Amino acid sequence: MAIPQILEVAVGLIVVYYVLGAIVSFITARIVEIFETRGAALDKYLKIALGDKVIDLKALPQIKAQQPIRYKNWWSVLTATTEVKKLEQIPAPVLVDAVFDITGLSGKNGLDAEELLSILEQLPESESRQAMMKWIQQGVTDVNELRNRTRDYLCGVLDQASATFKANARSFVIILSILITLAFGTDTIQLANDLWNSSELRAMAAAQASQVVQSQGADVDISNLVHALGAFSVRLGWWNPQNFPQQLSAAELSRFILFKLVGLTITAIAVSQGSSFWYDVLKKISSRSGGDDGGKDAAG
Repeated sequence: MAIPQILEVAVGLIVVYYVLGAIVSFITARIVEIFETRGAALDKYLKIALGDKVIDLKALPQIKAQQPIRYKNWWSVLTATTEVKKLEQIPAPVLVDAVFDITGLSGKNGLDAEELLSILEQLPESESRQAMMKWIQQGVTDVNELRNRTRDYLCGVLDQASATFKANARSFVIILSILITLAFGTDTIQLANDLWNSSELRAMAAAQASQVVQSQGADVDISNLVHALGAFSVRLGWWNPQNFPQQLSAAELSRFILFKLVGLTITAIAVSQGSSFWYDVLKKISSRSGGDDGGKDAAG
């Protein structure tokens, strides 16, 4: 069954959103890797939880073993030069055991409240120290119960670090989506109009959509993305002089600018949804279209 024209236009828009979103994702991943933002977020919350003891924590062998190994810099892929990066994640059980090791509470079963408080008072100021001292003052003197409460607390700390990293990464995505949209001048309103009026452009979009779906994954090589966008570039945004009126009155110019801003805003919002989102949408559309074809063939 032939795909309706309006669906062809939608596919064309989605392909462009997917390509731009994939470029944004690629750049974001490089920023996150270079600046080690995941590790920085974890380090921030570990310092809040453990204070100066975080240095002792990182020196423990079970914690050092959690540090990721990556290429030292972008050209190290040619020389296979790697280095240890910042801690990015620690399994909660490993972190709890490590905290009890550095606080001196490991293997201290059978101590009374006064003895437990004496151990904790020797530690530098931190949230975990305050929390454990408060629990002991409330009558929690069993080390296993203290461990369970500490585990719950540290799981919350790890969740906060993860949420902070995701929020930072999301900010990068939004900012980059705006910049990429402005760089290419991809105006959704104008692009939809061009797709509606050009069967050639819709055919190009359909071909790219098929190639994306057949790639069997939401992530593709960046060079392929640039090549895919190049197929549309002569018809998109700043590259197409036909998208700009030659002569306009003040009222018409204001209307043109308004629609241009709205179109760019729609594109930036769409691109910020990420390439994975648009890949899934393309896959669903492709599957539905294929199912319709199959149903017709079977009926025939």
